[in-house]
Amino acid sequence: MNVPISRRQLLNRLGMGLGGIALADLLNPRQRAAAETGVLPATHHPAKAKRVIYLFQSGGPSQLDTFDYKPLLNEQQGQHLPDSVRMGQRLTNMSGNQSNLPLAGSIFKFAQHGQSGAWISELLPHTAKVADDLCVIRSMHTEAINHDPAITFLQTGSQISGRPSIGAWLNYGLGSDNENLPAFVVLITKGKTDQPLYSRLWGSGFLPTRFQGVQFRSGKDPVLYLNNPPGVDRESRRNMLDRLRELHELELAETGDTEINTRIAQYEMAFKMQSSVPEVTDTSAEPAHIFDLYGPDAKTPGSFAANCLLARRLAERGVKFIQLYHQGWDQHGGLPKGITRQCQETDQPAAALLTDLKQRGMLDETLVVWGGEFGRTNYSQGKLTATDYGRDHHPRSFSVWMAGGGVKGGTVHGETCPYGYNVVSDGVNVYDFHATMLHLLGINHEQLTFRFQGRDYRLTDVHGEVVKPILA
Repeated sequence: MNVPISRRQLLNRLGMGLGGIALADLLNPRQRAAAETGVLPATHHPAKAKRVIYLFQSGGPSQLDTFDYKPLLNEQQGQHLPDSVRMGQRLTNMSGNQSNLPLAGSIFKFAQHGQSGAWISELLPHTAKVADDLCVIRSMHTEAINHDPAITFLQTGSQISGRPSIGAWLNYGLGSDNENLPAFVVLITKGKTDQPLYSRLWGSGFLPTRFQGVQFRSGKDPVLYLNNPPGVDRESRRNMLDRLRELHELELAETGDTEINTRIAQYEMAFKMQSSVPEVTDTSAEPAHIFDLYGPDAKTPGSFAANCLLARRLAERGVKFIQLYHQGWDQHGGLPKGITRQCQETDQPAAALLTDLKQRGMLDETLVVWGGEFGRTNYSQGKLTATDYGRDHHPRSFSVWMAGGGVKGGTVHGETCPYGYNVVSDGVNVYDFHATMLHLLGINHEQLTFRFQGRDYRLTDVHGEVVKPILA
């Protein structure tokens, strides 16, 4: 039976057909395959890492109180930041109007650890014990000086919202190793308040929506709206999805809208997750020594410790990108007290995650990343006393660490000036950071692209060099 179509439908179908021909002509075979399936035909080179666990410390941890030891600041405590060091660099409105920028040394003791002799603060005793697994990058720098653009930059490669997140790019390029769980999972420490976190930070941007991250929450419903409503059993849900799929396929044939395929795939994934999510999030069968390893908060749902343990369980089951967010590092005042609390919450679980992965033979193929969106100033924001100080945002230099997954453990990369203000050697910008992550996963950052609004975009759009000295 021939169904008459309107003039608008005819033009729409014709336009889609011509558009598809044009797209196929513009894209090379690798790009065409990726556009159709969302997965590269093969990695660009052998991958050292199969997955990433990114421990994002939202708010900007103070590198000067954790990983970047600067005794000169203690020697010159209270003296004004020299103009020759600042060199006219911009400040935020929060401290830029201060009449004085008094240098503030850390009140915390530092010691050297591991074969690299990395200086690590007494705030991080558990991290110090795994120093030989770490590559501490002390020369990170960013273009953003405020939280929202800085966090967006680290998570999407752009300070302007709307781009795909790192996990979405990896999901698009590498696909999933598990048919019953999302390839990209997000975990946020429960009960922490600080700079807001938006779902666009783990969104898909202009990529198809099936590549976005799925947030797991603590509590009886880890994924919202996943469970069947009262009165609907699993068989009824299956029948409903089968009929809904038939309707969607009719709509796809009528309109050619590829997002319909995404909708079908997401419904099917949700059905599978009804069984897989309760299993992976139930940690009750973990032995006592594992809970002891992750620390006293490990049995508290939604804590950073519990999320680190869950991240290991997700990694075991083939989840490709696991993003943890821990808020609370934005210490403009009262830093000694605030950062002590933050480190107590995160130090042992982060170190335990490395130890746990290592004892299971998984660390070599899992890239673990720790760090925030920028660093903190070497001068005090507000009043400086012998026991108290605050630190403002500082994009010029900050510290992160990587471990496992093809990274050279027991190393320190980059150096800042004696004042801890400027990078003086081996600087690593955000694009370099992303390029290196992709490289470790077997991806050439210049070749993982997606055509949008007439041009090819990539995560490192359009800069970035792989930081080769940190590669194992």
